Amino acid sequence: MTTAARTYEFLSIEKKDQVAIVTISRPEKLNALNHALLSELDGALDTLRADASVRVLVLTGAGEKAFVAGADIGELSVLDTRGAEAASSFGSRVFRKLETGPQTVIAAVNGFALGGGCELALACHIRYASEAARFGLPEVGLGIVPGYGGTQRLPRLVGLGIASELIATGRMIDAAEALRIGLVNRVVAPAALLEEALATAQKIAANAPLAVAAALEAARRGLDLDIDQGLRLESTLFGILGSTKDMHDGLSAFVEKRKPTFEGH
Repeated sequence: MTTAARTYEFLSIEKKDQVAIVTISRPEKLNALNHALLSELDGALDTLRADASVRVLVLTGAGEKAFVAGADIGELSVLDTRGAEAASSFGSRVFRKLETGPQTVIAAVNGFALGGGCELALACHIRYASEAARFGLPEVGLGIVPGYGGTQRLPRLVGLGIASELIATGRMIDAAEALRIGLVNRVVAPAALLEEALATAQKIAANAPLAVAAALEAARRGLDLDIDQGLRLESTLFGILGSTKDMHDGLSAFVEKRKPTFEGH
């Protein structure tokens, strides 16, 4: 495993084969998201999106207590209307960049994922949770609403009724309940969390990267389309892949009973 060339104050990025492990590191604040941290994440995503050697991201938090405990309340508490809207828009833009990038993103949630931390996990494609993980959107108890996409992504993931109850009460749920309602994909022992996430990441990385990205795009965008529009989108993306070397090598490899070589073009 090699460390990425650039250094960050609040992030560490390590590469293992075609997987990048992005660790949010502000442990004295339980990895709470301040503007500086979000700005670093924004820049790091630009760098990672441009790196064709990275096919999957694993996102986690430093330490054992928190994935991300929320947004930095001290920063939020001094904002006026314009500042609050700008802060929400910036965080939403960064999370949307994470969600719509070319790489699959796996959240390895190792502790508290509250407020902005829960929203960050929701913006990832796949969520693995430690048995010690806790999730919640407590914003209404602070006089605000989830501002980084929680009101939009949670209903799409778990259904409007369950999402409405969690958002309106602000209650925190454990990993077992998160699994039951479909908020997370898998719950594992704390010591096995990163290993499990990396194993899945490596399986994804072994597949054709353009095909994986297109399939996830079709699934994500299809949620906002009717079935006929979604099927047209799927066919369009299928057609685009027909011009790629990866598709022809993948199909030929199947016929020839050999392992394909996917190069991302």
